[in-house]
Amino acid sequence: MRRRFVTLDVFTQQRFAGNPLAVVLESDGLDKAAMQAIAREFNLAETVFVTAPADPDNRAALRIFTPAAELPFAGHPTVGTAVLLGCMSGYNRGAHDFVLEEAVGLVHCSVEAQGKDRGRASFVLPRLPEPVGIPVAAAEAAAALSLKEDEIGFGAPSRWSAGVPAHFVPVRDLDAIGRAEPAQHFEAVFGRESRAIVYLYCGETAEPGHHFHARMFAPGLGIREDPATGAAAAAFAGVVAETARPADGEHRFVVEQGYEMGRPSQIELGMTMEGGMLTRATIGGGAILVSDGHIEA
Repeated sequence: MRRRFVTLDVFTQQRFAGNPLAVVLESDGLDKAAMQAIAREFNLAETVFVTAPADPDNRAALRIFTPAAELPFAGHPTVGTAVLLGCMSGYNRGAHDFVLEEAVGLVHCSVEAQGKDRGRASFVLPRLPEPVGIPVAAAEAAAALSLKEDEIGFGAPSRWSAGVPAHFVPVRDLDAIGRAEPAQHFEAVFGRESRAIVYLYCGETAEPGHHFHARMFAPGLGIREDPATGAAAAAFAGVVAETARPADGEHRFVVEQGYEMGRPSQIELGMTMEGGMLTRATIGGGAILVSDGHIEA
């Protein structure tokens, strides 16, 4: 059966930058094994399968796959699919809101199509980040990332989840984060409780006006390195709230990622602090359509 798909670059407003995404629009009738096989065929960080929502008041239901596994939630698939559906709904509608059904729960999105092939979207985190499991010690983290222990900087590694658990490792500066590489024992160190997803970050940035520089490694998911990781940025809100302790009110941070890969991405992290606690967070950014075709499946 011929099924329409679209690819987009997400967390960017330029083609051939950001994080590539495949969206299969005609997914009814596909089972999990077929979806996984298609995701392996596209071989992108994630592939989204769009189906009819359980609640007709919602815009669509999404299932999200890496080349190796299904995810309950992911940021760049949510933003990219929201932009695509917004463009399909009528690019002259202006900003509008809708709800997507994902395995993690209902995801409330705001979309503004900026033409037939591009736009911006943000979503409210369906789950606020929380610390999970046991963090890796700094010395272990450094060795598993091919770094020296004194290159783990301005804080200790931690482990958080806003739907997908990840390890968060602060790195001293841009030079050190640029040299980080998964070592042979990466999976043994970071994969003790679940699949090893490791998010490195530092406060030194490649571009002015940005707040954090990040890299993400998850070879066990078929993603050696990811150009932009919205789910990890969502959980990173918990790290920022705990370590930076922003004042009460609204805050906006720009996280740059993918620069070492030649695919610069910018993820917008919104945070609301009340009484010293994180009470709301959003992830947003741009997306642009790259290709449109059909797959036999």
